[in-house]
Amino acid sequence: MTDTSPDRAEGLRMFDEMLAVHTVLRRGSDLVAAALGALAAGRPVDVRTLVAVAHWHSAFLHHHHESEDERFWPLLRRLFPDAADDLARLTAEHAELDAELKRLADGIAAIRRADATRAREIAADTAHAAAVRSRDALAAHLDDEEPVMRTLFPRTPAADIRTLRAAIVAAAPKSDPDLVIGLLTDPGPRPATRT
Repeated sequence: MTDTSPDRAEGLRMFDEMLAVHTVLRRGSDLVAAALGALAAGRPVDVRTLVAVAHWHSAFLHHHHESEDERFWPLLRRLFPDAADDLARLTAEHAELDAELKRLADGIAAIRRADATRAREIAADTAHAAAVRSRDALAAHLDDEEPVMRTLFPRTPAADIRTLRAAIVAAAPKSDPDLVIGLLTDPGPRPATRT
């Protein structure tokens, strides 16, 4: 018999929402690494777009992990003390990923300030490798996190899920909403705005 309780349904919905966010994070990470690889190889890259997407991606990822560490994990530790080791491991992975993202951010900042020749050199010397390491660390982390959340979210009371969702949405970065949707498939150019 399948459990169709409201708590389970809300938890599964939250899990699906988390997978959508993870898809955005994975795609963004792949695209930043690919663009830096192209720049390092001397292929044409719109550096302004690369810098903007990399900056947005890092902020979005930071918000996602901060929301988990500050909102989700404390609730889940309280509800499921047996999951404390898994949650501690996931938090440690966040810290490791943040260190890689810092190296990537430093490279992106240097590229933003550089001329075209120097931007290619920075991509080749440090930034592309940092993007690859952060992409790979993110993928490993999400592969570790998803089965844990698949187990815990459906067991979390629906009211707690709704409260967490509202808090996360309220605190989410409001910039570049086109990237959130666009990175679920292939990002297109930002829609033109009227001035």
